[in-house]
Amino acid sequence: MFTGIIEGVGRLAARETRGGDARFTFNAGTLPFAGVRPGESIAVNGVCLTVVAFDPTSFQADASTETLALTTLGALPVGAVLNLERAMRPDDRLGGHLVSGHVDGVGRVLSVHADARAQRWRFAAPAQLLKYIAKKGSICVDGVSLTVNEVDGEGFEVALIPHTVAHTRFAGTGVGEAVNLEVDLVARYVERLLGAGTGEAA
Repeated sequence: MFTGIIEGVGRLAARETRGGDARFTFNAGTLPFAGVRPGESIAVNGVCLTVVAFDPTSFQADASTETLALTTLGALPVGAVLNLERAMRPDDRLGGHLVSGHVDGVGRVLSVHADARAQRWRFAAPAQLLKYIAKKGSICVDGVSLTVNEVDGEGFEVALIPHTVAHTRFAGTGVGEAVNLEVDLVARYVERLLGAGTGEAA
């Protein structure tokens, strides 16, 4: 599990195709990296990946064909800037919201405009995900926990404070770029419970 509070910004250093899936090498950048262990989880742009090898400045992780198809990882160019977060510990503060690192779909940046010192960002979202997105609810965009300001039939809007822009890949993200989306786990469980109460599968 993760919190959606980005710990560091790194880069995609290399991608190697292996039998249809891929092994990635990520430069850890500003991610606090002391004590990393093989087998631990690191969220890369919101995608939970398992560390299979590492050195003092980078780590490697494998991505399945499903991960490559359902997230932005497969299309990212070498050198792309990445949001990084190590898995939360039991005694960590939950500064954002509970994030699984299991991406639900890919969205796209529709617009960005200034709002005093903050920025308003509008994202398109797949139609099947919009029912889980609620005004003042939480959503994870490229691994960043954000609060939804507005939502309609096409997408949703959030506000990014200067600190978030400066310390995540949003500083270099442009209109039209694809982003990973993970809806709030609570919405998923509510749907499941309501479906169980009516005898319908969620």
